[in-house]
Amino acid sequence: MSDVQEVLALDNLQAWYGESHVLQGVTFRVQAGEAVTLLGRNGAGRTTTLRAILGLTGRRSGSVRLFGRETVGLPTHRIARLGVGYCPEERGIFASLSCEENLRLPPRLSGDDAGLSLDEIYSLFPNLAERRHSPGMALSGGEQQMLALARILRTGARLLLLDEISEGLAPVIVDTLGEAIHALRERGYTIVLVEQNFHFAAGLCDRLLFMEHGHIIESLTPAQLDDQADRVARLLSV
Repeated sequence: MSDVQEVLALDNLQAWYGESHVLQGVTFRVQAGEAVTLLGRNGAGRTTTLRAILGLTGRRSGSVRLFGRETVGLPTHRIARLGVGYCPEERGIFASLSCEENLRLPPRLSGDDAGLSLDEIYSLFPNLAERRHSPGMALSGGEQQMLALARILRTGARLLLLDEISEGLAPVIVDTLGEAIHALRERGYTIVLVEQNFHFAAGLCDRLLFMEHGHIIESLTPAQLDDQADRVARLLSV
């Protein structure tokens, strides 16, 4: 489609933690409404890619364009306000605040109508509606993950960076998160996932990007996976 907007464009993205050169030339594009997954072995650079998009690594170079704007020279808070929501692996919810208080905290990016309402959040995650008055520390791991995802949906962000949201969760919770991502895609959100759960990712995404040693080495669509099963197994083997 000629009117599809390019939401994210990385060109030769390099990133360092101190003297450690982690990303060594990451290049890919994500169009509006797409869902893309970064896959690879531990240490391949997947989480660092998400963090580098937001300027959360130490030093970075190359190009990161968000909604058509170059952001490598911008501080993290300015990048987020362009419409980026980050759900980190550690979740980072406030344990002493109730579920609903956590949801009321995030700032809106652009006016009072930005982001999902509480009613929309509770429709998407019925578990959170039931636990709205429970403190964060009393929520199960799956409920905490739902809350971490729901919280960034309150901001009005249109690009979602989701890091290992299925890790360590019961299959029924993983299914609920998958259903939520499908619903968000229908609403037009653009999503970049980092995942270890290959089967979870394959059912959600348009493309799967495989990383090794800090760069992209393969791009496949879900339709190509069966024919490339042996190669995928090699790419993901420990």
